[in-house]
Amino acid sequence: MAEHNELGNEGEERAVSYLAEKGYKILQRNWRCGQKEIDIVAEKDNMLVIVEVKTRSTDTFEHPKEAITNGKIRNLVTTAEAYIFQHDIMMETRFDVVSVIPLKNGGFKIEHVEDAFLPPVN
Repeated sequence: MAEHNELGNEGEERAVSYLAEKGYKILQRNWRCGQKEIDIVAEKDNMLVIVEVKTRSTDTFEHPKEAITNGKIRNLVTTAEAYIFQHDIMMETRFDVVSVIPLKNGGFKIEHVEDAFLPPVN
C-alpha cells in the first residue's frame, strides 16, 4: 500500500477515535454509493453527522480542510442523500470536517469543524 494511503487510513482511525471519545456514535465508515464515498457517518444528539476526513503530512502549503472543493461538497451531499434514503433516516443532518496532521513527536493534531459547509441550493 502506498505511503499516502497508509497515512490516510491512520488519519481516519484517529478521527474515528476522536469522535467516539467526544460521544459520537459511529454508524458507518467508508460508506460507498457507486464511486462516491462518505468517510464517516455518525450520530450525536439526534443529528446525523456526515464527516469528511482530510489527512495531510503537513499543513505548510494547504490546510487539509481547504482541500474540500465545491465538487467534493456536491459529491458528499449527493452521497449523504443516498445514505439517508437507503437507511430511511429522519433526523437533521450536518456536514463536518476533521483534519488530521501528524506531529513530529508521534502524535496527531486533530481539528474538528462542525457545520463546515451547507449543502448547495440548486
